[in-house]
Amino acid sequence: MNSVRPPKQPSSGTSVRRLRAGKMAQYSFMRAPDTALSFDVGDVVEVFCDHEKNSNRVRGWLKGVVVQIENSKMVAVQFRSNVYLTDGWMVPDHILWYPLTSDQIRHSGTGAAKKGGKKEIPDY
Repeated sequence: MNSVRPPKQPSSGTSVRRLRAGKMAQYSFMRAPDTALSFDVGDVVEVFCDHEKNSNRVRGWLKGVVVQIENSKMVAVQFRSNVYLTDGWMVPDHILWYPLTSDQIRHSGTGAAKKGGKKEIPDY
C-alpha cells in the first residue's frame, strides 16, 4: 500500500512565498540598525529626563551608563542621581529605558574616550 502524503506546508510563522516555477522566493527583512544609534553595555550616554540637581527637580541632560540592551531595540540607562518618570514618580532603581531611535538619548561627549585615550570611570 502506497500512501500519498500531501506536500509539507510551511508553519504559520514563516514568510515563505510560493511563486511560479523559475522564480526565486522573495523574503522581507528589517533594515540593519544604524551604527550611529548603536550602544554597548558600559557606554556613557546623556539622556534628557527629569532628575535631581542640587536638591531640585529639573528637566535636562543627565549622564548615565548603559546597563542592558534588549533585542537591539531598547536601551537601559542607569544613573547615580534620582530620576523621575514624566508623571512624577521617582524611579527606585535609577534605571530608565529608551528606544534606540529616541532623540532623548545620545552618546556622551567625553573627550578622552573619543580621542582613543584610556577609559576612566566618569564622575557624574
